[in-house]
Amino acid sequence: MTPKLVLVAHGTRNPRGVEMIAALADAVSTRIGTTRVAFVDVLGPSPAEVLRDTPESAVVVPAFLASGYHVHTDVPREIADSAHASVAVTRALGPDPVLAEVMLDRLRDAGWRTGDSIVLAAAGSSDPRALAEHVRAAAMLADVARVPVRIGYVATAVPTVSEAVSALREEGHARIFVASYLLARGLFHNRLADAGADGVGEPLGVHPAIVDLVVARYFEGVRSLNSESFSTATEEWSPVRRR
Repeated sequence: MTPKLVLVAHGTRNPRGVEMIAALADAVSTRIGTTRVAFVDVLGPSPAEVLRDTPESAVVVPAFLASGYHVHTDVPREIADSAHASVAVTRALGPDPVLAEVMLDRLRDAGWRTGDSIVLAAAGSSDPRALAEHVRAAAMLADVARVPVRIGYVATAVPTVSEAVSALREEGHARIFVASYLLARGLFHNRLADAGADGVGEPLGVHPAIVDLVVARYFEGVRSLNSESFSTATEEWSPVRRR
């Protein structure tokens, strides 16, 4: 049987965030068949619960923009708890050049013009591996936007988005835009409106390129299930793979 895709997200109490993940799963389903959704925090079902209810082989795609605690710890633990016989875990969605292109689209829609300054707004993490991946994401955005990109954090890490915007103002930058390195609208994205920028890009959302990226990750996992060994590009972490 064709492996099932399990899209694993963080979880949120904001209905718009839940709706976005559901819409993304629906869009992916039109390409590769039924896509299940699981959450590692706040609400259910958990990945372990979904996998226990999935008799086929499964490909778990972490819908995260960096590989922090949830990707390195929660997802492997949930898969182990499920005792599923055949699971592959792919790389997280980010960082990826595709996401940089989507952020640039969102910025242009918000009024950004070539040469305007950019602050990449990330959720933040206490995991240094995730923070390093935010740096990579900013570099990817800088490559496509052709301007330097600062990083600001909504929570957990520093500088904050507001601090990053203020620093650019003090340096004399006239127009500053915030690129939302977030998947969906919610509390974190809403805070960006108060950062003092000239405009804020929409979250990544259900952009056609994001759908393509999830589908690509899924097929990476399918290939891994058919191979003798599986590893990811995420440093210092090998995902659970059972056969």
